[in-house]
Amino acid sequence: MSSVRIRSSAPLKITIMSTTFLTADTHFGHNGVCVFLRQDGTKLRPWNNAEEMDEAMVKLWNDTVRPKDKVYVLGDLVINRKAINSVMPRLNGEKVLIKGNHDIYKLNDYVPYFKDIRGYHVISGMIMSHIPIHSESLARFGCNIHGHLHEKRVMLDNKIDPRYFSVSVECTDFKPISLEEAKTRIEKQGGEINFKQKSAWGDSNKYID
Repeated sequence: MSSVRIRSSAPLKITIMSTTFLTADTHFGHNGVCVFLRQDGTKLRPWNNAEEMDEAMVKLWNDTVRPKDKVYVLGDLVINRKAINSVMPRLNGEKVLIKGNHDIYKLNDYVPYFKDIRGYHVISGMIMSHIPIHSESLARFGCNIHGHLHEKRVMLDNKIDPRYFSVSVECTDFKPISLEEAKTRIEKQGGEINFKQKSAWGDSNKYID
């Protein structure tokens, strides 16, 4: 008995899963951040000026993030307003801005480059903000993912407070970090993923991201 092969003319569709990334405190266009020093006297960032920094960080970003990936920017995107239009069109990914204290320009300046602009966001039971939230506000949240502190971390009894995790670029090799890698690091430092099972708010399972 002979067999018959039926060939389909329809193109094979391959679905590529997107990855979620986090970053904060890019400070595009900021010359000052290139001369700031760490507590040990070394440079905060390895570049001499904003132009060098911007070019290097755009490359690091695009080597990490694909066009269809999602990136949450946890504040302080640019310092120089011109950098919004000179840098943002070059960055891969669908972006959400969680505003920081330096995101001071008109909303219309940011809107063309972001799917959404928020004050905070909750994902996987963790609350994301620019400035670390007060510990009493953590309540049902397993962890606060934040920026603002650059190379510094929230401390408790002279140790890193496991309830907080910084995604400032100084803590992530000057490029976005994947959400999954952030979760791994949070657990490694003793933090919690997802909502706390019991809190002052009652049953945390009723809350949805």
